[in-house]
Amino acid sequence: MTLLKLAAYEQQLKWCALALGLFSTISIVQNWQLAAMVFGLPFCLIWVFCGWLRTEPQLKYINIVFSALYIYGIARYAIVNG
Repeated sequence: MTLLKLAAYEQQLKWCALALGLFSTISIVQNWQLAAMVFGLPFCLIWVFCGWLRTEPQLKYINIVFSALYIYGIARYAIVNG
């Protein structure tokens, strides 16, 4: 699927990212670390896609860094608490 075909879903992805962001924030407030990371990772991945879609390099690279940190955090949680 090309990037232009995916562009048709941009608005739905943004609404999904909003919901994921809210769930991640609630998880942080409730001190649910794993849930915050699980909701935060797809949030960042959506914005990586939207950053590439609109050629916003700062947004893209910031979210790539956060995605890597979320993956590290989830893996560490699985190893330490698994």
